[in-house]
Amino acid sequence: MADEATMPGPGRAALDGLDPRLPLHARLREVLVARVESGEWTPARPLPAETALAEYYEVALGTMRRVLGELVEQGLLERRHGSGTFVRRAKLDSSLFRFFRYGDPRSGTPAGRILSFDRAALPATAAEALGEPPGAASLHLHRLRLRDDEPVLVEDIWLPLPRFAVLADHHQDDLGDLLYPAYERHCGIVVASAEEILTVGTANAGDALLLRCRRSDPVVFIERTARTHDGTAVEWRRSVGRAADFRYRIEIR
Repeated sequence: MADEATMPGPGRAALDGLDPRLPLHARLREVLVARVESGEWTPARPLPAETALAEYYEVALGTMRRVLGELVEQGLLERRHGSGTFVRRAKLDSSLFRFFRYGDPRSGTPAGRILSFDRAALPATAAEALGEPPGAASLHLHRLRLRDDEPVLVEDIWLPLPRFAVLADHHQDDLGDLLYPAYERHCGIVVASAEEILTVGTANAGDALLLRCRRSDPVVFIERTARTHDGTAVEWRRSVGRAADFRYRIEIR
């Protein structure tokens, strides 16, 4: 566990400096959320023990447990049995494959084959999603996802610079099949949430070649904007898969 004595911050003074009309637990929650959003705590290291945090902020242990429990329910934190409480990282890398029928989804994450990885100007759609001006500097990854050597998705991924500049110094093989752990490992960027928009169209020549279909065949486009805990958009990706292999299932109660 992290040593509370080494933690920066004014302790109780941080709570007293907020609007006194707010209940104590609300002020405590605001302070803890700010520390998560600042990146001070990460998914790789547990938060200090509840007792240490309660002592540091001079609040009752029950108050600290209540606030941490609320942050767990909100999805900002997660408890790992026997290890402690951690900042939650989104488990998004496999989410696309609940839509596409390629073998057994329990067999693991499809392999990622990066076809190109270079600096490029942000196209208008990606720029709008990322809150950047069109043509701004970015890193562009063009990637093919496969399962048992069968193409599943073609992906174009846009990462704004200079936030991801350190990735340009790494070989593409260092990124691995799952990109979000690579963002965290190399750039200290934790993806916490994402929004996906699904549309239907026809394959262009490049996508048809990679997906082994005809140019006129229907395909599903999935546009994803990924965000950090403070809501900052840090990645935009466009994934394309054959419509014939697509299914959508939702359970309504």
